[in-house]
Amino acid sequence: MTEERAAPPAGTPAPAAGAADPRRRVPATPAGQTLATLVQVVLLVLLTGFLLALGKPVLLPILAAVIAVYVLVSASDALGRLPVVGRLPTAIRRFLVLLGFAAAVIALSGIVVDTIGRLVRAAPLYQANVERLVAQGADLLGIDERPDWGTIREATFGRFSLQRLVNGVLLNVTSIGGTVLLVIVYAAFLLAERGGFDARLAAALRDPERTARTGAVIRDINDRIGDYLAVKTLVNAILGAVSFAILWALGVDFPLFWALAIALLNYIPYLGSLIGVAFPVALAAVQFGDLARTLLVGALLTAAQVVVGSVIEPRFIGRRVNLSPFVVLVSLATWSSLWGLPGALLAVPLTSMLAIVLSAFEGTRGVAVLLADRIEGSPAGEGGAPRPAPRP
Repeated sequence: MTEERAAPPAGTPAPAAGAADPRRRVPATPAGQTLATLVQVVLLVLLTGFLLALGKPVLLPILAAVIAVYVLVSASDALGRLPVVGRLPTAIRRFLVLLGFAAAVIALSGIVVDTIGRLVRAAPLYQANVERLVAQGADLLGIDERPDWGTIREATFGRFSLQRLVNGVLLNVTSIGGTVLLVIVYAAFLLAERGGFDARLAAALRDPERTARTGAVIRDINDRIGDYLAVKTLVNAILGAVSFAILWALGVDFPLFWALAIALLNYIPYLGSLIGVAFPVALAAVQFGDLARTLLVGALLTAAQVVVGSVIEPRFIGRRVNLSPFVVLVSLATWSSLWGLPGALLAVPLTSMLAIVLSAFEGTRGVAVLLADRIEGSPAGEGGAPRPAPRP
């Protein structure tokens, strides 16, 4: 049966021989399709960024709980390999790990609050040391007229209100405490519901092929991110212990707090190690008022960072996340601009998850290749596009 076309209205002239039919739809050119796709991608990125910034109070605790669950599951599996504890059921081991996580987070919050209070109370005691440090700097620079404490305070601390600063810090600590509580609660529920996730996924998709493919992507994310976070946590614990020994041996105030800060900031690639060293070195400068001792603190902490970052961390972690250094920097800038310090801490795991999901589908595999640090030489799939190399 042939398709009948609607007759043109009466009086409509017939197209001349060889002329294009105005009723026929002109196909889009490749350049037009590319431009339309680019516009759609830009709009999607802008909308996603707006929603992430707007939904920070809700999304941040959830994503932090998801990241924490990876570490907790890895710790539970490690307990399962121990002689006595390994005989316990998986649910009990995960419950013990969750209790340890909650106790560690509460203890960390207490240390932060206590250190802030002690630091505020000890601030007047650093006045003489600051004057001595300024005098030494003036001697090194050949400045005859040394500024007194009044001039220093007017040029630095006098430009802002200390009471306002303390109130802001306490407000941020209170907000962080509420977020930490939500993270613990979400992590507990995620651990409890982890066992039945496969059955719910199969019931939701209803297609064995789609279920297997989605399950493979989720397992890949779990393996790579879980291994990365578990080993990174172990490496950071080693760095924190070494930093604590250095700070305690040199007599720097609050060594436990600064060691914990160094360990947490080491989750931030590239910049975290610099920030982690800068803060205790600045405190050592105002505490001792001695340039030589301050430089010794900075040199030893930097040596610990170099040894851990150049020797221990590559040996343990390798290249599990497989992200380009430029992509890591961009993701760090993006997530930190959206969510501040928590976004910087979560930048690498979240970006790695995105890259794994993009590499699982043929249409978005090219984007995953652009995000990767190294690429397999062999083609993958029907399109022959290279895939990001698997983790070692």
